Amino acid sequence: MKTVKFIRFQFGNESYYGRLDGEKIFALNGDIFGEYEENGKEYYLNEVKLLTPCEPSKAICVGLNYKRHAAELNLNVPEEPVIFMKPTTSMIGPHDDVVYWPIINRLDYEAELVVVIGKNARNIKPEEASDYIFGYTVGNDVTARDLQQKDGQWTRAKSFDTFLPFGPCIVRGIDPSELKVQAFLNGEIVQDGDTSDLIFSIPFIVSYISKVMTLLPGDIIMTGTPEGVGPMQIGDTIEIRIEQLGSIVNRIVEAK
Repeated sequence: MKTVKFIRFQFGNESYYGRLDGEKIFALNGDIFGEYEENGKEYYLNEVKLLTPCEPSKAICVGLNYKRHAAELNLNVPEEPVIFMKPTTSMIGPHDDVVYWPIINRLDYEAELVVVIGKNARNIKPEEASDYIFGYTVGNDVTARDLQQKDGQWTRAKSFDTFLPFGPCIVRGIDPSELKVQAFLNGEIVQDGDTSDLIFSIPFIVSYISKVMTLLPGDIIMTGTPEGVGPMQIGDTIEIRIEQLGSIVNRIVEAK
């Protein structure tokens, strides 16, 4: 399959899906997960505001899915994926601000490859998963680490507003099995992993989750983070960069 990049963007008061080619955007009518066509409108990246590249009904996340990350934490490799969810209210665009909410004492970055589902998936086999994957994007599973440890479960720590920036685009037609996954805090590299280190493969994860809940077009799966997670402070800039997919850059700001 030829590599194709899709974005969602705002121009004036209108929002559109678009096909990205270099710096140029070809606006689309319709739904990228169904029928669509180019509508003749063209824009440049510096003219628009990038939104989340899709509007998921849910984000399903996989915890502890890199071998070196498990070793870093002195934890055993899990026998099955550990999954949790983030609400749609946590989702923000690739350049939006992440809020450091006042009840949090430690706020961490987690660089992650994100799978975007293309059609309804329920109880599928791993070997069928590629038929249900629309493409891939970049995400940051922002986490209130102190609350995660305090609560003993992850819902509160992962679910604050602004805690799921993702984008900038959905890329189709790539092999996700050996991609560099990196995080840069204020320009300094702090995570430098590779998807070849995944404990559970992407087809296995998609199949596993589909046996628990129906995945809908536009739903996203966060596939876990490599070693090197760490804290951010107000005023920091965090960039998550994945080979062939681009990067998201978010500033950490004080709550207003």
